[in-house]
Amino acid sequence: MFQLLLVIIYLAFISLGLPDSLLGSAWPAMYQEFLVPVSYAGGISMIIAVGTIVSSLQSDRLTKKFGTGKVTAASVLMTAVALFGFSISHSYVSLCLWAVPYGLGAGSVDASLNNYVALHYASRHMSWLHCMWGIGASLGPYVMGFALSGGQSWNMGYRYIAILQIALTAVLIFSLPLWKKQGTDEIGQADGETKTKPLSLRQIIKIPGAKEVMVTFFCYCALEQTTGLWASSYLVLRQGLSAETAAGFASLFFIGITVGRFFSGFLTMKLNDTQMIRLGQGFMLFGIVLLLLPFGSVTALPGLIIIGLGCAPVYPSIIHSTPEHFGADKSQAMIGIQMASAYVGICFMPPVFGFIANHISVSLFPAYLLAILALMAVMHEKMLLKVLASHR
Repeated sequence: MFQLLLVIIYLAFISLGLPDSLLGSAWPAMYQEFLVPVSYAGGISMIIAVGTIVSSLQSDRLTKKFGTGKVTAASVLMTAVALFGFSISHSYVSLCLWAVPYGLGAGSVDASLNNYVALHYASRHMSWLHCMWGIGASLGPYVMGFALSGGQSWNMGYRYIAILQIALTAVLIFSLPLWKKQGTDEIGQADGETKTKPLSLRQIIKIPGAKEVMVTFFCYCALEQTTGLWASSYLVLRQGLSAETAAGFASLFFIGITVGRFFSGFLTMKLNDTQMIRLGQGFMLFGIVLLLLPFGSVTALPGLIIIGLGCAPVYPSIIHSTPEHFGADKSQAMIGIQMASAYVGICFMPPVFGFIANHISVSLFPAYLLAILALMAVMHEKMLLKVLASHR
């Protein structure tokens, strides 16, 4: 039964990734229909991100009250309804309204599922689950492309994904007894029946190492999203590649993350979470150095792939190590605030580099990534020291 539940969680992670890349793949057709500037996609992304931050911060309260299974099922249902809302939208304002439940649903399910896996499964499953997210994120554009190439509108692409999410909701609802049977965590409390009170934001921040791990997560997601958003522009404007070639090579960054997480699952059988994070940071540093070398695309292209490989183990390993570092009773609250910090980094740091590229030079791209990586590494080591001191 425990393995059956794991299969369901794997499906849920694929489902999490499916809609994440839909907006980007459909927007070229959407903005023309709505008669809005192409930059307006940022507004929808911002609303989704804000909703995700809010629900991530509430994940501890919700999970302790209702349990992981119910929160996951309700969150996926909310996301499915929002995606169906996208599919029947014919105005930009309508999209913005449906983006609210989309973000709220995504944040809760992400934080709750990550905490459940961190508490109950080995580190390799965390890596493979996030690999499943990458598969879902890769499949989303293909679903949208299938709809558009078949003479259908972008609305149908969203509708197909909504139908898949509704089907997953049904599976999750039928699986609720499994969560109850297997939902006993390390502190001996049944899922959804915890006696501990939810922690306030002030209480969470006072936990030794909390501020440092928040900054670590902020930096990781800032680096990942900045690389994903600006790699193509850097290759075109700095390295002289064509836009088509640059787009193809930039996608290798995401392939590097997905493939890297698959192999990271095997590495976790030999290395612990801290070692995996340091290994990932080492790969990221090597990749950024290749971007800095004055050999053009010869080193820039493999540099992007290596940065992706370096990113692969960091996110899952930080999440999986949370119960060990902060305690099983505090892990849901900590993972919630880590997710919130991640989305703050996603919201603000890529636009900051856009400002730098526009007013100074896009050639500062590797230096910008290097500065974020340096802060991430320092904060992670400081977190480890504070956690170690608190455990003595």
